[in-house]
Amino acid sequence: MAGRRSIGVALCVLSASVSVFAGKPQPCVTPDDAVKMLNRDICISAHVYDVVQLSDGTRFLDLCSPDIPDDRCQFTVLSQRDDRAEVGELGQYRDRDVQIRGTVERLRWRSGMVLSHARQFSGGPPKFRPNPRLLRGFSGDQDKPPIADPNLRQHGGRRSFMNSRELVKIPQK
Repeated sequence: MAGRRSIGVALCVLSASVSVFAGKPQPCVTPDDAVKMLNRDICISAHVYDVVQLSDGTRFLDLCSPDIPDDRCQFTVLSQRDDRAEVGELGQYRDRDVQIRGTVERLRWRSGMVLSHARQFSGGPPKFRPNPRLLRGFSGDQDKPPIADPNLRQHGGRRSFMNSRELVKIPQK
């Protein structure tokens, strides 16, 4: 009986500790609060007043009301031309409230978030972008590793440790 009770108590403690550590998902913040959260992966909740497209194909979600001057607007959402296929048509979000997940970055004149995939509207992660410094000089059809790791190179062409020529004979009794 005491064994069952201790197992029950242990299960209660375990489930309580899991719920404490798991916690609730973080609520979305306003763009004004997001300005103070540089380099953090957050969710923002905002109203899209307009979608602006530049001549080079870069698109912006205008999150500031029309009565706020552009120089006082501190946060924006940017979508690059190369991500158009993954992001989709942004015009559907005009005059709507949205929630977008991403990392707050410094974008020249203001803080902002890069929208690189449509799944960011439903709490998903941005599109994965590999580090170009690691990819330099690498092709999938070559035999060398993609990075110059000294631990992956052969040093001297032969092993000096446990070389068969250096074995010591142990005399038998």
